[in-house]
Amino acid sequence: MSSVQLPAGYVPPTPVEELGIRSADGIRLHVEVHGRPGAPTVVLSHGWTCSTAFWAPVIRQLADRYRVVVYDQRGHGRSEIPPSRARYSTRALAEDLAAVLARTVPAGERAVLAGHSMGGMTIMAAGGRPEVAERTAANVLISTGPSELVAELTVLSDVVRAPGLRRFLHRRLLRSRMPLGPVSAVSRAALKYATMGPSSPAGQVEATARIVHACPAAVRFHWAGVLDRLDVRAGLGRVTAPTAVVVGTADRLTPPVHAHRIVAELADPQGLLLLPGVGHMAPLERPVEVAAEIHRMAAAHLTGAASAAASAAASAAASAAASVDAPAAASVPAPVAAPVVERTTVA
Repeated sequence: MSSVQLPAGYVPPTPVEELGIRSADGIRLHVEVHGRPGAPTVVLSHGWTCSTAFWAPVIRQLADRYRVVVYDQRGHGRSEIPPSRARYSTRALAEDLAAVLARTVPAGERAVLAGHSMGGMTIMAAGGRPEVAERTAANVLISTGPSELVAELTVLSDVVRAPGLRRFLHRRLLRSRMPLGPVSAVSRAALKYATMGPSSPAGQVEATARIVHACPAAVRFHWAGVLDRLDVRAGLGRVTAPTAVVVGTADRLTPPVHAHRIVAELADPQGLLLLPGVGHMAPLERPVEVAAEIHRMAAAHLTGAASAAASAAASAAASAAASVDAPAAASVPAPVAAPVVERTTVA
């Protein structure tokens, strides 16, 4: 058992509803609904080797004003493991997203979609699909890339300079079949180096390690093959909804070069948010800022989101007022100033 305690904010919240949804090829997807029934909908799609648990701190930031839908990508978490290699593809990712939207976003309504890493690639792969576009109000693409993932990896030290050798070694790391085993001090250190910013606290590293270690080695390997060959640039070019992009400046897996390329190709770019010192796991490392960006897009493009936010703020104010006469131990802690971020706006 791990000796590092998981911070309370990173413990997965209890959903108000759980669904089993069949994708186009029959694979069963585990879906959770959190937050306020009837509120504007946000759909969150996680990345490679992760699960719905990855979004826990972001869900906690959004659940007071939105209906938050999260799902396990095929093979991950509680979703069905595909029976063959052929069932792992960007087309399957797009079809899974379409199936989730068809079941959770009523006809005539739209949601804000946010995807991290492979989840962002899912949104790009679904570009141009009418059944996805008609249910999408806006997108937030987080720590992701459309192609050339292996070529742009910066996990290896600059000591390895030869491009061919770097590509070969990065590919071997990406496609390793080695089981990760129990979480250990060594695996925490390795994951922190490869996937997180250098200042990430132990609790965040522990959350990342538990999530990644839970992914079956075979699933990790098969999706690695898809990522090795990834090219969703055609889909990206067909994404028409307003789209914001987020990336950490210390991301070794999908460095900022990918974010800049995505912004350049978007039909309706809504800005690039750079998170200084943050690695690949931006929603775990900076959940407040990631949730704020999702809320920014929802407030601007999702019907009812602005009024939902006002209602949530009024409720929070009422709760704060009611706590004035409460014992000191139950008082609301003072807000912590948000770390500095850099925003690049796009006209």
